[in-house]
Formats: sequence, C-alpha cells, structure tokens
Amino acid sequence: MIHDFIIIKDGLPLLVKNFSNPSNTFCNGDSLILVSGFFAALNSFSDSFEDLGTISELKLSNNELKLSFLKENTIPNLIYLATYDEYSKGVNVQRVLRKISKTFLTKFNISQVLNWSGRRNEFESFEEILKKFHKEELEETDSKFKERVVDLFKSVEEKLNEEKDLKALKNERKPVQDLPIYCSKVPNYDYSQKINPKHYLTGELSQNVYNHIDGTKSIGEISEKLEAQHEKVYNICKNLIKLGFIKLL
Repeated sequence: MIHDFIIIKDGLPLLVKNFSNPSNTFCNGDSLILVSGFFAALNSFSDSFEDLGTISELKLSNNELKLSFLKENTIPNLIYLATYDEYSKGVNVQRVLRKISKTFLTKFNISQVLNWSGRRNEFESFEEILKKFHKEELEETDSKFKERVVDLFKSVEEKLNEEKDLKALKNERKPVQDLPIYCSKVPNYDYSQKINPKHYLTGELSQNVYNHIDGTKSIGEISEKLEAQHEKVYNICKNLIKLGFIKLL
C-alpha cells in the first residue's frame, strides 16, 4: 500500500499527506526538508545525464518502504513522490502519481504553483483528492492480493488433482489378480446386540475386521481397507461364525 504522498517544489515540500504511521521518517520536520532537498538534487542530477534516462524509484537498505517519484514536465523542479511497501507494485504507484500530476495541474493553474509562497496550507484542499487516489490504490492492491491467493489455491488444487489422477492411473495399471471365491462373501451380524469385540477377540486385526462388518462390505473390500491378506480376514470371519456373532451372505 501507499504510505505517503509528497509534492516537492524547488526542493521544498509543497504538500504532504501521510496514510500510515505519523512518525514516518519521510514526513516529519527536518527529515522532510532533507528528503525534499535530496530528491530535488536527484532530479537535477537526472536532468544532467539525459542519456541515462530518468530515475523513478529508490529503495533504502534500512527501511522497508520504497520511494517512487515522478517529475512534472510542464513546471520546473516540481516532483510528485510516494512511499509504498511490498504489497504495491511500482508500476501501479507510478500510474497513481501520473493521475495526481494531471489532477493537480487541473485544480491549480501553473501560475499558482510557480508563484508559491512556501506555505504548505495553500494547497491543502488537494488532500481530499489524495485520499481518493490512496483509497483506489488500496482497493486495487487488496483485490490483486485476493486474486493471488485464489490463484495459489487453484495451483495447489490442480497439483493435488494431478497426483490423484496419477495414483488412479497407477492403480488401473496394476495386474488384476484372481481372488478366491470367499472374497465376494459379505459378513453380517448374526447377533441381536452388537458386542464389544475386545471382550472376545484377541489381536488388533481381529477387532478391526469386526468393526468393519456392516452387512455391505465383502471380505475382499474389508481386506483392502485394512490392507490385510484376504485369507487372514476370511479366517477371522470363520472364527466369528463359530462364536455365533456373524454369518456370511
């Protein structure tokens, strides 16, 4: 998001609007004067080396904010500056600065700017317009962030689907084995009340087999779910039949 807008004229802050931390280094007292003078000097440096192109962005190593600035071509030494964080893109901030430039010179005529007395309150009425541009950029940044989150989820979902499809394909390629006839048998309760298998059965597999019996799953299906050998599951079912707890359908 954009944190500050600063309009600089002849190395002095003509208008400043802060949208985040009021103690921001760029917007307070002597620091603001130094920043304004620095960018005015940087602007002069850029003009002296036209072949190198213009400077539009800076990043300070000890500050998370970036600085984007735009030189006004119609008025000498007039610069539009914005500080912003990682959630905004430099190209978007530059677009906002161009809007500010166009709107500023529409609201105030060139002679007003050229004859500025140095008092910052002369252009305070423009702050409402800066608020509007800031809100628009904030909404756009939020929208882009949500789009990136949605794209990320879609990417993860596509990856999971690819892995799922690959797993299904591998399963399809597994050779089909001839299963014993008893694998198609469906065990069902043959007892009026469901028992606690722990009271009668020993071994975790025996108890798990009993818990999976519901009258719909076959011995083969129960074996697959428990990743157990068909013969072992069948033998457990035979023991349950002997105990009078189930029958095979």
